[in-house]
Amino acid sequence: MIYNAKYECMSREDMRALQGERLQKIVKRCYENTEFYKRKMDEMGVKPEDIKSIDDIVKLPFTTKFDLRDEYPFGLQCVPQSEVVRIHASSGTTGKPVVDTYTKNDIDMWAEGVARVMSAGGVSKDDLVQVSYGYGLFTGGLGAHDGAGKLGAVQLPTSAGNTEKQIMLMQDFGSTVLCCTPSYAMRLAEAIHDSDVVSIDKMKLKAGFFGAEPWTDGMRKELEDKLHIKAYDIYGLTEMCGPGVGGECEFQDGTHLWEDMFFPEIINPETLEPCKPGEFGELVFTSLCKEAMPIIRYRTRDLTRLIYEKCKCGRTAVRMDRILGRSDDMLIIRGVNVFPSQIEACLTEFPAFQPYYFITVDRKNNEDTFDLDVELRQEFYSADAAKQLEYVKPLFNRIVSMVGIKPNIHVKEPFGIERSMGKAKHVLDKRNFKN
Repeated sequence: MIYNAKYECMSREDMRALQGERLQKIVKRCYENTEFYKRKMDEMGVKPEDIKSIDDIVKLPFTTKFDLRDEYPFGLQCVPQSEVVRIHASSGTTGKPVVDTYTKNDIDMWAEGVARVMSAGGVSKDDLVQVSYGYGLFTGGLGAHDGAGKLGAVQLPTSAGNTEKQIMLMQDFGSTVLCCTPSYAMRLAEAIHDSDVVSIDKMKLKAGFFGAEPWTDGMRKELEDKLHIKAYDIYGLTEMCGPGVGGECEFQDGTHLWEDMFFPEIINPETLEPCKPGEFGELVFTSLCKEAMPIIRYRTRDLTRLIYEKCKCGRTAVRMDRILGRSDDMLIIRGVNVFPSQIEACLTEFPAFQPYYFITVDRKNNEDTFDLDVELRQEFYSADAAKQLEYVKPLFNRIVSMVGIKPNIHVKEPFGIERSMGKAKHVLDKRNFKN
């Protein structure tokens, strides 16, 4: 279902004209209300009146996560605090959190973006949406909550955790839609499968909207098989608003981005020059409607490409291809580029393994080490090392074929790798702590 055909199906010519108009207003707002953007633009010799169309966006400065942390907490805010109705922030696990503030109109815009994604996945006022993202400073919980409310669906705000109760409510209340991280969805699926009290066949689930962390098509298939749903990717980032920057339609041929609200670019992460249409590079976003804290040319570090052809669903909104990884998540091991998502993709090819893993990279005797913890499913697990080797050898060969280097694989017992209720942590790079 198309929630807002005016924007989701707008012609390319009309969309670019709208983007140009909105960019002019945002640049003027940022220049006049934040010292950061005024200083940046003055250094580049750019004034708001120099922005006459969306093509002029290349004249503007980039914004990075370091900039947002330097301006913590409210240095990029464009409105007085009296107009702010909500504050969200990232986890801040690697430093000060990234902060985003919202006016009432910003909250409405954000809810619209999420509503478009859910509607594309068939959600309506007749559905009961179980929101199992964490509520609080993290944008996932309230973002999905407000989007479901925009559609008129029933909101079940279970938040993350208390898995047994989640499943009980899912069955007793008749939840039809699940919203959470893909790793927590897998945890719920495992718990349902292992339960003697509940059965997935007695549940009414039909769709899941999963995001906040990368996941593979192999994990999608496993979630769909175990939960008897269609699993949709919902994309977002705190710097723009949260989840709802884009999402998949029923054809799942790329993620539609709501480019009337968030203008996407693809740049070469090394030269910072725009990539040619269809080329892979780093995704950059500019807020086109945000009032409280609009961000200009934010470097997401996500590596992907944009598809501008009209989708089979009828939408003309640009589609983002699968994210290959993040330029700042990429590991360089023995001179080879390795993305954690590649490991997950390999694991999902082998039925003996769970899609859980943990990578530890270290340096010993001036050489990088690459250790990989993996987990066998209960029905395949055996303490016999020779038996484990039967399963490990083909996985080892597949990883070497895909990545190009040999990992030291360590088999863990079932549930031997920590499950996450939020964003899953997959990597420990010990080289970062050594001189």
